Amino acid sequence: MLEGIIRESIGKHNAKQLKRDGYLIANIYANGVENIHAAFKRGEYIRAVRNKETFAFPIKVGEHELSVVAQEYQLHPVNGDILHVDLRVAVPGQVTNYLIPVKTTGVAKGLKNKGVLTMSKKRLRVRGAIENVPHNFTLDVTDLDTNDSILVRDIEVPANCKIMDKADVAICGVIKAK
Repeated sequence: MLEGIIRESIGKHNAKQLKRDGYLIANIYANGVENIHAAFKRGEYIRAVRNKETFAFPIKVGEHELSVVAQEYQLHPVNGDILHVDLRVAVPGQVTNYLIPVKTTGVAKGLKNKGVLTMSKKRLRVRGAIENVPHNFTLDVTDLDTNDSILVRDIEVPANCKIMDKADVAICGVIKAK
């Protein structure tokens, strides 16, 4: 379980001090839940997110124990470090929008014909309760040839969930190399 601290002050000076000490600034929120301004050790947060088995992961901030989902994060433009993260509390039974990651498996046929696999959407917006939302979408790209793509409408969605992105948007495809 990832453990963090509650920030006493939410000002700029306090945030800079915590970042210098190796902390990651986080906001924790949900519908009907009071916002919590927290900070986590950067390395511990990255380890917890990479090693999670489900879409939501447990955290402990002060005396609060919550199950959260990484809703949004900001990266440093030069070195790529995580600067800030927004965590949404996964309230059981509450229907809300989640950004679900997309992963690809296999080697596309078009790559052997001098093509390049492009990922247009790395995450899809899905509306549903946390119990019904998939951990990720795994797409098999072995049948993709040059100028082929997988669209949002080609994905099978679990029951009680709905993809909020437009149906004719390409998720990934193979294009000709220049």
